[in-house]
Amino acid sequence: MNGTAQPGLGSRIGTLVIAFLVGALYGSLGTVGHRQVWSIGEVTVPWGIVAAFAGVAGLLVAFRVFSGRLIAAVVGFGVIVSVGVLTLAGPGGSVLVVGDLTGTIWSLGPALLTVFVVAWPQLPARPASRVAA
Repeated sequence: MNGTAQPGLGSRIGTLVIAFLVGALYGSLGTVGHRQVWSIGEVTVPWGIVAAFAGVAGLLVAFRVFSGRLIAAVVGFGVIVSVGVLTLAGPGGSVLVVGDLTGTIWSLGPALLTVFVVAWPQLPARPASRVAA
């Protein structure tokens, strides 16, 4: 044996389920908050969509760096599914994602962000620096 235990199938499936749920949670929170704005005089600052994208981007990059492509893809899939479900009209006809520019950006942005983060190439390891003798 090489001393390293491989995780079992149940552990891998559990990890993927948790990654999906974390992504779905972030997608839900981003969908609820993406329309928040600050109005300062006549200037409107759309801080909700900026915070939502920053949260999703940070989450995806963290999972990509520390857990790999598959886990990052599953997290992104959770975000995409959550946003997609919450984009649909509710039983009373109300919607969380309006069909304007902000809503369109939020509907498509997480999918594009996921593809970008997951497809980003693996950076080569840097060689150890040489110490001058």
